[in-house]
Amino acid sequence: MKLTYKIASKTLLALLIILPIWAILFYFAIMNEITDEVDDNLEEYSKEIIKRSLSGEEITTAAQLSNNSYGIVELPEQEAVKMKGKMTFSEKMIYIDSKQETEPARILKTTFKNQDKWYLLTVYTPTIEKKDLKEAILFWIIFLYIILLLTMLIINIFIFKKSMKPLYVLLKWLDNYKVGTNNTNLDNNTDITEFQRLNAAAVNNAARTEQTFEQQKQFIGNASHEIQTPVAICLNRVELLMNDSNTSESQLENLIKLQQTLLNISKLNKALLLLTKIDNNQFSSTATVNFNDIIKLQLEDFEDAYSYKNININLNTFSTFTLNINDSLAYTLTSNLIKNAYVHNNIEGNIDISIYSDKIIFSNSGLTQPLDAEHIFERFYNSSYKEGSTGLGLAIAKAICKTYSLSLTYLFTNDRHVFTLQKILK
Repeated sequence: MKLTYKIASKTLLALLIILPIWAILFYFAIMNEITDEVDDNLEEYSKEIIKRSLSGEEITTAAQLSNNSYGIVELPEQEAVKMKGKMTFSEKMIYIDSKQETEPARILKTTFKNQDKWYLLTVYTPTIEKKDLKEAILFWIIFLYIILLLTMLIINIFIFKKSMKPLYVLLKWLDNYKVGTNNTNLDNNTDITEFQRLNAAAVNNAARTEQTFEQQKQFIGNASHEIQTPVAICLNRVELLMNDSNTSESQLENLIKLQQTLLNISKLNKALLLLTKIDNNQFSSTATVNFNDIIKLQLEDFEDAYSYKNININLNTFSTFTLNINDSLAYTLTSNLIKNAYVHNNIEGNIDISIYSDKIIFSNSGLTQPLDAEHIFERFYNSSYKEGSTGLGLAIAKAICKTYSLSLTYLFTNDRHVFTLQKILK
């Protein structure tokens, strides 16, 4: 999920929690304020009636008005003493004659004494319909919530995208950056301090990476040369000793073993050098390569090299597999997979190669048990020693696939070892 939409979703979640709480608090605050105002009005009205009564003014014992109404009844002293002149408030539905309808009302009850007689004064006034108020508040809360939510999301996304533009520019530059190639300079002007520091850190890190990469290339080249040269000298001396007429048969056997060991060291050195160059993206030139043609040429070479195994080859071409890749690495990739099928095959075994537009399947006979699919592509993995195998062939193939958005998978089915080379759809 993009950062913009993640923040927007978090904002939405926060509003979903905050606004209902705010609506509840708002409702109770409004109701409390309304109730206080009504109670104050009833209290003043009751005091006015009591004052008029105590002053000797003749007042009716009941009055039905459209707003404030009251009723006065004589109260036994015993009951009046219990109330002790306190004011009590309550709510109930009353019928208003002037409106000829029933409405909710707020009621005040209190007692007062006039000429040694106690009276109960009941004052009530119509109040708001709480159900209607709840519905109105709910409607406006939902309406305001939708407007507020949309407004906040739009504003947040707009401001965030505009503010994060330098980050997207930097990410694009990093995605296109390749070590060891001619990369464009980072053009990312911004007045945001954090992004300025991030740009500087990215550029400095890229510079250090380039420096390390150059040092590593130089070291690999020197190390390879330093190893390959003495190995070549040793091979030449071994060949001279093998061609010497004074060399005995037992010495010749030992020299042959030594020669094979030196050849394996030379082969291993070259394979490690190639793998390191692949990991360091040192094969920058690419072209559209036709794998069908490469495989056909390689099969001819391998058939001659492994003719003693008498392996049957079945090449099925259903389509043309092409890829924009370094031609040298394309040759190495298919060569390693075909060689793997030969080296780990049985005498008079068979190899099936099926070429499609998006994948190539290499299937061969061999061991009647599956290989370790989890470790088979690791360096120096070798399920069983085979002549000419360094344990790096599949590791090199996997590294090439990783560089050029290809997948290489292994499957053991119907007593056959199946390697599938497939394009990864972007």
